[in-house]
Amino acid sequence: MVSIVILNYNGRKLLGECLKSVLALKYADKEVIFLDNASTDDSVEYVLKNFSEVRMVVNKENSGYAGGANKGIEVSRGEFVFILNPDIVFESDYLDVLMRRVGRDAKIGAIIGKLRKYDFEHHKKTNLIDSAGLLMFKNRRCVDRGQGEEDLGQYDTAEEVFGITGAAPLYRRSALEDIKVCDEIFDNDFFMYKEDVDVSWRLRLAGWKCFYEPEALAYHGRGTGVLSRDSSLKVAKNRGALSKFQRFYSYKNERLMRVKNELLPHALRDLPHILFKEVLMSGWIVLREQFLFKSVWHFIKQLPRALKKRREIMKAKNTSAKEMRKWFV
Repeated sequence: MVSIVILNYNGRKLLGECLKSVLALKYADKEVIFLDNASTDDSVEYVLKNFSEVRMVVNKENSGYAGGANKGIEVSRGEFVFILNPDIVFESDYLDVLMRRVGRDAKIGAIIGKLRKYDFEHHKKTNLIDSAGLLMFKNRRCVDRGQGEEDLGQYDTAEEVFGITGAAPLYRRSALEDIKVCDEIFDNDFFMYKEDVDVSWRLRLAGWKCFYEPEALAYHGRGTGVLSRDSSLKVAKNRGALSKFQRFYSYKNERLMRVKNELLPHALRDLPHILFKEVLMSGWIVLREQFLFKSVWHFIKQLPRALKKRREIMKAKNTSAKEMRKWFV
């Protein structure tokens, strides 16, 4: 069985299209759980009134993506867990295609299809790529492969990728249990942003595969829009589209993630790339984003817990440094 967990926080305007497409998925052996993170709009009332077949779980407080995902995994029953943002719309065979693929390879711990951009304002599917899996650079910037590109078939090969974006990942429950650290699957210190990269990195270290299957097609609304981030210049140009909230958590969590998962041989080998990025970012903070000094302070406060988690991750590591090396491009 597949447990479909929709994580919602004030997503009322998106829920109609999302839930209709989820319930229209052809895959038969599934349960659908709507997990609300203490929304202040009428999301819960809307779902109760219009989608009675969906199981409702309501958190008393907003625990972020990480806490919501952990709760969803805890209350679900399926051998596979499909965690969704409410800004996703599916082709009806999406889940069938992914389940056929994971049925052929027991080492696939996480899988995603091809995500294109969905225009919720005009209720329209587009041909712009949102994600074809996660790509990790040598400077440790992680991006959605192909984001912002027109889909011309350049990502039509089914293949392993470094990781899976958190918009619509399908996880094998046994893989998630295998990477549990300090009794957490998703890191609650992250709250939200980069937790999908962290889980992907830990899956890789534990010997699980992250896989991209382009025959499965879905559409993602992504509030910030599809932004190309394959160079430092493009990152700087597009940062204005991100809220201070997003930048605060992204900065802190990226560094916590590296503390937890980085292998020393890789860090030493890529040190020039990493240092160059950190020097650029430090200058940017001083000149343009002084509010991130608070993010640095929160990183320092959470560092002891990250180091404790690192010890558990490294103790359970089941992949060689040589095998991991190929994922830093």
